[in-house]
Order: sequence, then structure tokens, then C-alpha cells
Amino acid sequence: MGKLRQTALILGEGPTEFFYFKSLCDVFKNLTIKPDNPKHTSLKELEVKIADGVTKGYNHIFCIIDMDTKDVEPERSQYQKLKAKYVQPVNRPKQGIYCEVEFFETHRCTELFFLYYFRYTSRPYADQASLLKDLNQSADYQKTIDFFRKSKGLHAYFERNSGSLKQAVANADHSLEEKQENGRDYTYSELGRLMKALETL
Repeated sequence: MGKLRQTALILGEGPTEFFYFKSLCDVFKNLTIKPDNPKHTSLKELEVKIADGVTKGYNHIFCIIDMDTKDVEPERSQYQKLKAKYVQPVNRPKQGIYCEVEFFETHRCTELFFLYYFRYTSRPYADQASLLKDLNQSADYQKTIDFFRKSKGLHAYFERNSGSLKQAVANADHSLEEKQENGRDYTYSELGRLMKALETL
């Protein structure tokens, strides 16, 4: 039987999200970050992890989604189907389960939010490499587990390099406003919304 706990389960699609959100545990005390052994996961695996989190009694499950891999089929359709499945909260009173599952998207990938720690951009990125190049102008960054470990917490690392989470949230919000105004489907992040959701837990 599920046990209701006022904690958020954060599910990322790979090691980047795992290490970044792990580094925010000092900022947000009630986070559980999964998986404990981070590796790149498919949407099918993500679906299994969501179901497992629901069964364990979490009442908030936040899924961090890189949209650059959802630009093409069949991933696009699979992702839309998964999102549709959790439009309504999972409510099983007899089992003591009530869970809201939310998806937070970034295009191209989570590294855009890292760049937003330093500055705003709305330029389209043809690939991840060009985005990482821009990020590296502000702080040395490598997308490797070795680097994530050596940085002693990505969040603190960005702030030590004159980045700011508050600025990242503001820049992410600005990207969503622009996205809505001009209908663009690239270079935006919903992770600012996620940070606000975590603050209210």
C-alpha cells in the first residue's frame, strides 16, 4: 500500500539531470532524485519509473524532458501519449495514493537552463554541441559523469562561476513568454516553473 509523503520525486532522462538536481538538495530539502544509478533512459523506462513512484506513494512526480530527442517520430508520439496518460492526477483513495505527474521541457536540453544561469538567449541551436560551446564561454562545462563528480555539485559550481539560479529562473520564464508570444518551438525551458513548484512543497 502506498504511503503518502509530501516529497517530490524527480525523474530525469539521464545523468545530467540526476547530478544537477542532486546538487540542489541543499536548496530544496524534500527532494528524492531517481534513479540512484543514472543512465540514459528511454520513454518506456521513464514510464515504468513513474508507475513505480506512484505505487511508492509520492504525491508529486516531476519529469525532466529534453525536447531535442522528441523532435522526431516515433519519440514525439510516444512522449505525447505518455503526457496524455497523466493529464489527470492518479487518485486511488483505497490505496492511499494521490499523485500529480508533471513534465518540464527544455529545448534543446537541460544545458540551456545552465546557460540561463549566466545570460539569456533565444537563438536556435542546430545541435547540442553549439549550445555547449555557448555555455563554455561562461563556465567550463563537460557533459561527462567525471566532470559532474569533480564539480562538487553543478548548482554550486555555476554560482561559484558568477552564475545565479534566480537569474536562470527569470531567463527561463522569459523564454516561455517569448515562446507563447511568437509561437517558437525551440530554445525554451520550463525548469523555472519547476523551481517555483519545488519552493511551494
